[in-house]
Amino acid sequence: MNKVMLTAAITGAGDTVEKNENVPVTPEEIADSAIKCARAGATVAHIHARDPETGGISHDTELFREAIRLIRESGEDIIINITSGGGGDFIPNLQDPYTAGEGSDMQTPEERHEPIGTLLPEMCTLDCGSTNFGDMVYLSPSDWLREQARLVQEAGVKPELECFDSGHIRFARQLISEGLIDGEPMFQFCLGIPWGADNDAETIEYFKTRLPENAHWSGFGIGRMQLPTVEEIAKRGGSVRVGLEDNLYISKGVKATNEALVEKAVEILKELDIEPMTPQEAREFYQLRDPKGGQS
Repeated sequence: MNKVMLTAAITGAGDTVEKNENVPVTPEEIADSAIKCARAGATVAHIHARDPETGGISHDTELFREAIRLIRESGEDIIINITSGGGGDFIPNLQDPYTAGEGSDMQTPEERHEPIGTLLPEMCTLDCGSTNFGDMVYLSPSDWLREQARLVQEAGVKPELECFDSGHIRFARQLISEGLIDGEPMFQFCLGIPWGADNDAETIEYFKTRLPENAHWSGFGIGRMQLPTVEEIAKRGGSVRVGLEDNLYISKGVKATNEALVEKAVEILKELDIEPMTPQEAREFYQLRDPKGGQS
């Protein structure tokens, strides 16, 4: 039986709390959801922080710290993957386009890196370019990303190279060529997000052709395509991701929980004669930091 890494994207940063009451907000809720996902078969918990009062995005390292502490103390093993996307939401002020408009949320590379550098998870995401993200611009200039990659490298955390379009793969390869990514690189194809790469078989196959020979890869789709994309990616040899960050429903009109999405992904993988890696198997295979210190 083949094995893949199965990631549960627990909460994200989008305006989803009012759309599905199962989206976790507080560190306790985020930890509880990650623990349930571990029991359901997830290899990795991908974590954002949210403001416990508003439910909106938060960059507070202490909120990340508390969620991770509760997960670790539960005794359920799961790899922790913290977002390094941080504040990158830029909405131009139409009256003064040199300044950010209402709803913008920007951080420097150092600020985006703070939770990773402080808490030293096994993994973190590293977005590999700017993109039109719905009606806003997700802003990550190349020199900022070089600085983030350098900080992640110095921390000894494994970056997951998030690619929302083909140019992001090209820039990730540039980071590798500049010596800013250690070991065998891990890519993630982020599919179907307006206005990035399409979510279809042709796009997946094209993205695969652009990877370095020693690369590992995974992918995910959003909304109703999340679970079909699990099958599409796994059939092509990639690892997979599900969770409420990317999709709020288990079926039409039926609100999901993170653990239900993980359970469904496990079922889909089983039909393909594939099973999720255990966290320890993934630490060893991908040479990740051991949460108890050092490398696996």
